[in-house]
Amino acid sequence: MQSRTRLVFLTWVFSNLILTAAIEPISTGIAVGMAAALTGLLASYQNVFYYFQECCRPEWISFNRTGLQVDLEQKLFGQHIASKVLLKAVSGFVNNKNPKKPLVLSLHGWTGTGKNFVSQLIASSIYKKGMSSSFVHQFVATVHFPHSREIDIYKTQLQQWIKGNVSSCARSMFIFDEMDKMHTGLIDSIKPFLDYYEMLDGVSYRQAIFIFLSNAGGESITQVVLDFWKNGKDREEIQLSHLESAMSLEVFNNKNSGFWHSSLIDKNLIDFFIPFLPLEYRHVRMCALAEMAIQNMEKDEDIADKVAKDMVYSPKDERVFSSKGCKTITSKLEYYK
Repeated sequence: MQSRTRLVFLTWVFSNLILTAAIEPISTGIAVGMAAALTGLLASYQNVFYYFQECCRPEWISFNRTGLQVDLEQKLFGQHIASKVLLKAVSGFVNNKNPKKPLVLSLHGWTGTGKNFVSQLIASSIYKKGMSSSFVHQFVATVHFPHSREIDIYKTQLQQWIKGNVSSCARSMFIFDEMDKMHTGLIDSIKPFLDYYEMLDGVSYRQAIFIFLSNAGGESITQVVLDFWKNGKDREEIQLSHLESAMSLEVFNNKNSGFWHSSLIDKNLIDFFIPFLPLEYRHVRMCALAEMAIQNMEKDEDIADKVAKDMVYSPKDERVFSSKGCKTITSKLEYYK
């Protein structure tokens, strides 16, 4: 609104200068010179304003592949599969000038393994304002869609929200958290937006990014990692092919998941099912040390050990994986300060 007011004011000044030149011939030279300057200002004003007000332009939306790669390597622990797949998937999509459909990623695994964190890293690598960008939209199932009896209302609202935001900026990002708690059938309402349509009612969704976060699939992921551990194999040997099929099948057949018998899976509209492996003691230590750096604390290996030992580990007999991943690291550090 302020920019429009300023533009109207400049236009008024410009018009009055032209009128002055017509009435007072003696000042024509000065008026014409000022008019020319104002014409240039009017032409460039909007471009200058773009640097101060977020908008759907390269000044505010520009993919930083190197930044994402460094963040994944240095800030995400124990997730070699997710790091590799996400970097390739996001880079390939954003650099593709003519994608056939939106990018659709589904991240699965136990709580505290980094799913939300990775979403933030992706947003920061694309949008100058990261998660605070007006083009990044996050939905939490239990907050935004709490009542099963209102599912039809939610479907209509969700379609309107996505259409309206993509109409405003084609490179919009939508993050759906707690998919395992979403009402069955709700997410299918956005299927047309994820499909291979060039246009829907005059809107193209092909530049948009959709990210789903879910604990569903965590059991099959954990079982594979545990089997590798029992057989003395390094977890870094685990490949996406070891997990993707069983994981997607578990999610599809989980009646308590928002993806239960979902057309998004049935019609192969999810580009990548990305597993987040359960974290071990060493990863929790790394999380603790990283959080110390974020809080400007002096690096303390002993405290990192104490924090890691305080976590609950499973299975009960083997005690291999942190049940909460790195989720409570911050509060644990507060205790040992």
